[in-house]
Amino acid sequence: MVSAHVGRAAEPVYRPVLNGRRGELEALAHLDDATVPLLAPILAFHALEPSTMDQLGRLPAGLLPAVDVSMLPDTAESEVVRWGVPLVPVIGLAESDRRLGAYGVAARAYARRAVVRLQTGQDRAGPDATTSAVERAWRLTRLVPEQCDLLIDAGDVCCPADVRLAEPRIRRLAGWARRHAWRSVTVAAGGMPPTVARLPTDEPVRLDRFDWQLWQRLSDLGVGYGDYGVDCAVPGSDGPPDRLPTLRYTTGEAWWVYRWARRGGRGDERLADLCRTLVSAPHWPTAGAGFSWGDHEILRRARRGAGAGSPANWLAWSTSHHLAQVLAALRPPADEQDGGPWHAAQDAPERKRRPPRGRETRWAG
Repeated sequence: MVSAHVGRAAEPVYRPVLNGRRGELEALAHLDDATVPLLAPILAFHALEPSTMDQLGRLPAGLLPAVDVSMLPDTAESEVVRWGVPLVPVIGLAESDRRLGAYGVAARAYARRAVVRLQTGQDRAGPDATTSAVERAWRLTRLVPEQCDLLIDAGDVCCPADVRLAEPRIRRLAGWARRHAWRSVTVAAGGMPPTVARLPTDEPVRLDRFDWQLWQRLSDLGVGYGDYGVDCAVPGSDGPPDRLPTLRYTTGEAWWVYRWARRGGRGDERLADLCRTLVSAPHWPTAGAGFSWGDHEILRRARRGAGAGSPANWLAWSTSHHLAQVLAALRPPADEQDGGPWHAAQDAPERKRRPPRGRETRWAG
């Protein structure tokens, strides 16, 4: 069989794998109408909070998230069709027959499609066994390949050695994927280290985006791009929330991690000092506060226009900027513009530098 995308343009979709926490959901809630068609988030839930359903209900109209509940107990509560919000189920190849059947019900209730998540660290049985597993999933969900987006998940890539190890595995899986008529094929990886608590404080620290480097090395495959936002790809490895004001600020090739522990003053004054440092940095975007909702909130704090927020707020602002930065990099140069997925008044400082741009990719089959 041939790829489903032969002979037609692929959708310009970025698929971030985000934990279904308040911060990530808040960032998604502030996307604008122009950005919604470009983004297909995958929400991985490790627990359900009382506010989860309300937050899912507040996502922008037209944003159809995929939901991975494989880490939740196999109970009625985790049957996504019961949640009452439009979504796309994420299918793992080792799921039980009962759960696969429930995914099929959810898929038919909303978009009549699903995401198949193939994790390179777990699925190493060989192409024939992988084909058997995915055919079982299609049979029990009553879906066909053309209704499924394939996510090749490389997991954690936190150093050059991880990138070199992941690349041949993904190339083998991409070759296997061409046997089937997938709706799309995306490669996702996470490059953020498990914790930033050991990094120096009171100065921005640069961390390479090895997930972005991996995808660039795979550019000849024409696969879509996914990542883990500003979080680590290993569930639960980041420990309890860092109580120090912390922002993880994405640029073209790196993250800049700001952790502020300066003594004196109140918490909002400490965060204001952090934000003033950030908006004065060379990597503050050209559009300033108009680049994303998160950048707008950061600039408000730099001007002492709001309080210190919480770890969930810091994660939301960081995620909002990250989504805008990745989408800006994935847009083709002809579409170059200053704004990201959210627009505000152009009230940023004068010293600015345009973020680097990349190119849109297509799954060519």
